[in-house]
Amino acid sequence: MMTLDLCGPWQMRKLGEQKWIQATVPGSVYFDLLNAGRMEDPYYRANDLEAIELSEFDYEYRRTFELGEAIVSQDRVLLRFEGLDTLTEIELNGKAIAHTDNMHRTYEFDVKGLVQSGANELRVLFRSPLAFIREKQQANPIWGANGVEGFPHLRKAHYMFGWDWGPALPDMGIWRAVSIVGMSEARLDEVYVTQQHEEDLVQLDVRIGLDNWSGDLLTVELALHAPNGDTLVERTMMASAVEHVPLTVHYPEIWWPNGFGEQPLYAFEVVVKDGSGTELDRKDLRIGLRTITVTQQADQWGRSFSFCVNGYDIFAMGGNYIPEDNMIARGSRERTERLIQDCVAANFNCIRVWGGGYYADDHFYDLCDEYGLIVWQDLMYACAVYDFTDEFRANITEETIQNMKRIRHHASLGMWCGNNEMEWAWVDWDLNQSLKLKADYIKQFEVVLPEIAKQVDPNTFYWLASPSSMGSFDQPNSENYGDMHDWSIWHGRKPFTDFRNRYPRFMSEFGLQSFPSMKTIDTFALPEDRNIFSYVMEDHQKHPDGLAPMVHYISQYFKLPSGFEQFPYVSQLIQAEGVRYGVEHWRRNRGRCMGATYWQLNDSWPVASWASIDYYGRWKALHYAAKRFFAPVLVSAFEEGAAAELHVSNEQLGSVDGTLAWSLRDRQSAIVASGEVKVNAKALSSASIVSLDLTAYLDTLEKKRSHYLAYALIADGETVSSNATIFVPAKHFELLPATLTSIVEDRGETFEIQLRASAFAMFVELELSEADGVFSDNYFHLSAGEVRLVTLAKSSLSQPLTKEQVEQQLHMRSLVDSY
Repeated sequence: MMTLDLCGPWQMRKLGEQKWIQATVPGSVYFDLLNAGRMEDPYYRANDLEAIELSEFDYEYRRTFELGEAIVSQDRVLLRFEGLDTLTEIELNGKAIAHTDNMHRTYEFDVKGLVQSGANELRVLFRSPLAFIREKQQANPIWGANGVEGFPHLRKAHYMFGWDWGPALPDMGIWRAVSIVGMSEARLDEVYVTQQHEEDLVQLDVRIGLDNWSGDLLTVELALHAPNGDTLVERTMMASAVEHVPLTVHYPEIWWPNGFGEQPLYAFEVVVKDGSGTELDRKDLRIGLRTITVTQQADQWGRSFSFCVNGYDIFAMGGNYIPEDNMIARGSRERTERLIQDCVAANFNCIRVWGGGYYADDHFYDLCDEYGLIVWQDLMYACAVYDFTDEFRANITEETIQNMKRIRHHASLGMWCGNNEMEWAWVDWDLNQSLKLKADYIKQFEVVLPEIAKQVDPNTFYWLASPSSMGSFDQPNSENYGDMHDWSIWHGRKPFTDFRNRYPRFMSEFGLQSFPSMKTIDTFALPEDRNIFSYVMEDHQKHPDGLAPMVHYISQYFKLPSGFEQFPYVSQLIQAEGVRYGVEHWRRNRGRCMGATYWQLNDSWPVASWASIDYYGRWKALHYAAKRFFAPVLVSAFEEGAAAELHVSNEQLGSVDGTLAWSLRDRQSAIVASGEVKVNAKALSSASIVSLDLTAYLDTLEKKRSHYLAYALIADGETVSSNATIFVPAKHFELLPATLTSIVEDRGETFEIQLRASAFAMFVELELSEADGVFSDNYFHLSAGEVRLVTLAKSSLSQPLTKEQVEQQLHMRSLVDSY
């Protein structure tokens, strides 16, 4: 096989214009126009509202390339596009060769006879997606929950048409690699590995699909390279289309999710050779030896729903991943790796790829393999109705097969899920759509797609929809079966304490919004925009309710912030506290609930949203809170009235022995009462350790408003988990003014910051005024007299800093400073 990479410099123009501008592939229209100075930054102020008009036009890309006789003379010469967004007309050397209409597919066209030795010219015309969906919607109106009407008519990433956290910027372009591929005699169609685990060995069945048009008997060589350097080699002769080759791995190195073990990966090569030993084709994969499925068993509450990894049912902890940018070309492996590292740093073991974006790049799954994140993979359907015509069925069948074959070998892949919120929508959202379209839903998501999954990737668990219970519109968002989305908190305005009334089997979506940091706000807003209800600030909050829910929740729990710069801080506290309430409750009820993936992990542009990490990679309070409430060993409090139950949750394969210490303190942190309890936290368990009746100390409202409960689990001389709880809403707690002081020391790889407070300080925030960095802890409670050590890794800094510069840039505040 021979390949000519056609990525790199191209030319682009708006159709009808004479002048061509420089373009980049992979890339997009917006990306190229922005680089050429032909459009304003769509993320700045309210520019997105004008930028969408650029998608009303058609655009053309072109490039010339040289081919040698060696490729031209191959049996087959393919033009391969790994991603075209979306409506294209392709022309090679002046001849029309194809139309495309699916962003999520790879397209290959046999161009032998059309290419020539020497110079060739390739042109790709992109038609306006807005004009297309407008015409289709007028002829056949169908429902979509968000963004520009008619988006379900086009197999294009739905978020590009606008969502309740992102702008409507329906970009176009050659968004993944393009190449010329020459091949002779045969090519590998698939390599599919099935694992059977036994004691001290793993039996692999390798299904090899071969497209052999030569008719000759060909050699297929398999090599499995273990992490320890050992290599297992097998050879077989093939002339038929499919063969199964067994491999036995003795004393395998087992892959585990983050928090449960290591992530060893095996390099796997499959090479096809002709009789003379010439390589015809090859596939290189990395696999992990593990088992992953989803346990569903009847119990006293209904039916369980939990990831089962290597025989252990685990509590999944993580977030929902959306596309990292509205201009996909701005993405990179390095940017994604930073995000995945941030997930691991916050103790994630799971990540859900949401169905309104696109199937992630290969490096995303590689990184999840390397860092140990179980991937819940939605198919790319979200909050919409689809007209299941024969043409649509054929289109999505090819899309599904291609992406399942591309992704299925990854150790991190935990499940396929049919769609996001569409079964639920049919039941509870009053769609007012035809019975034909409702029947189409069943055909698409409960017949056709599950059957494809059964044929292409039977090893991986397939789930009908999210949320779903039994399918077929039967209680799709029940808390007793399957997974659940809870938007009664936020959209429904219920208090976030109401999370404690939910007992889902797996909570796959829930959350609250917040502003990003002031540093992020300053990238898109001018000083005159600094009002939360200004035109620009409201444009950077895309939910139809605007900022009303945020103000509502701040009013429920916190005092009104004293100024604009305090709003982002307090809004982030609302978000962090709300999600914490839910996760700690569900972890306390481990067994009944077996997963919590909050909405959402990241942003696609700078915006007020549900994300715990903003567009620029800055951690919000929620992400720091997640590091604590997703900790493998967690101590949490269930407070009610003047009582509190302290629980220890252990999401590890080994038990933990330690001491649970608690103290009731006044607002000057003087201890009123205290105690210690020995703890043996069994593996994969959660238990109530001590019940505290504090009525004798908190017998008046005044005392409840001026006392807090501090608690910590200590094991092997180290604090494993700690927090503090108050017994009234934070707005009613009588905080004293708290002076925060710090001492910074340079410890080589890190800066160590020693913090003290003059009185009990809630939600202590550390921030650098100019540089960005990740602290070991942030937005925590600090008792007077306590010395809290926080580290700042130099590797996390956006620019090198000296000790003196850290001291100059370090800003601290706590809740009492916000009003």
